[in-house]
Amino acid sequence: MGSEEVRDGVTLTNLDKPLFDGAEATKRDLVDYLEGVGERLVRQLRDRPLSVLRVRPGQEPFMQKNLPKYTPEWLPRVTLWAESSHREVTYALGNDVRTLLWFGNQRAVEYHPTLLLAEHSRGPTHLILDLDPPPDQPFRQAVLAAKLIREALANDGLAGAVKTSGAKGVHVFVPLRPGQAIDDVAAATRAVAARAERLDPDLATTAFIREDRGGRVFLDSTRAGGATVVAAYSPRIRPGTTVSFPVAWPDLDNVAPRDFTIRTALTQLGDRDPWAEEMPEPQDLPADLVAEGHTIPVARVQAMHEGKRRARARRENKAAES
Repeated sequence: MGSEEVRDGVTLTNLDKPLFDGAEATKRDLVDYLEGVGERLVRQLRDRPLSVLRVRPGQEPFMQKNLPKYTPEWLPRVTLWAESSHREVTYALGNDVRTLLWFGNQRAVEYHPTLLLAEHSRGPTHLILDLDPPPDQPFRQAVLAAKLIREALANDGLAGAVKTSGAKGVHVFVPLRPGQAIDDVAAATRAVAARAERLDPDLATTAFIREDRGGRVFLDSTRAGGATVVAAYSPRIRPGTTVSFPVAWPDLDNVAPRDFTIRTALTQLGDRDPWAEEMPEPQDLPADLVAEGHTIPVARVQAMHEGKRRARARRENKAAES
């Protein structure tokens, strides 16, 4: 087959070039995967402002939020004011497979939708915890941490679905009924993490500052509000081009991130959409969880103050020693 072809009106080029160093895959593998996973990935992206992680030959991967000038007119999009950069950003909306094919041709490997829909009024759609083991720890530690999260949720009548992050960790998603305030969902996320940490403080920690984690799994409760998280079924720029893949809770003990790649995932999926199958019904946040969360400081803010305090202490120690 030639290196150029047209699918769904999208001209695809350089299909037989390696995707990136260590990908064990070509650009064709990426496009074939995106086309094959199709609507299952689109369901995770639909109507959500989309950031993509692209990789060009010989360059470091880069995150693209704002659509480039050469984006075709048919591609769905939304323009939003970005408070952080004080400008308007035009995001893609991954609302159809054709959009995925176009992005695949742009070497967009990773798909990171926002937790909020472009139309914000329904509020966050999920409460999300990102469980991240330290670099030297096995994936097994993330699995054990996910079980703590599941227990903390169950103790308050909540249930979630779990997927591999495609990197070293796992993500737990708790679907929410519409109309819950962003601040309350963020608070509840902090409280779930704190409760899971209390169940086994030797295994898991909510410490935002890396040096305070002491080899424990980080229960990241900061995926809230306007944040993004890699979508279920999204490939990752990781060795072997792994895929963030839904796993049934009973199967979590028997999987590893490298089990799911853009070359194997479609065979494992068949016609199924396990993320939809495993996802519980949307839930309301229990009042006690929200109340506890509002007493827990926001990790990033706390870490910033603590970092400044430590730097000041170091300076004062140096001054005292001289």
